[in-house]
Amino acid sequence: MSSDSKEKIVMNQNKMLGVVLLVIGAIALYFGFNATNAPMEEVTEAFTGKYSDQTMLYLIGGAVAGVAGLVMLFRK
Repeated sequence: MSSDSKEKIVMNQNKMLGVVLLVIGAIALYFGFNATNAPMEEVTEAFTGKYSDQTMLYLIGGAVAGVAGLVMLFRK
């Protein structure tokens, strides 16, 4: 295997991982945004002024995974 073909394989694996991270991030954000509208979450936010830890985990984790996926996807 030449060094050029090894480089293409590694690049394809990075792009594939970027797509996977992007999809996982989008799914986590979807669940996070849905959780913010849940009745119990709205009651909790009304009293404490913040979302639950699990909802924040979905929102922050989804955003981080999405950004990481985009960086890996568009990186040379």
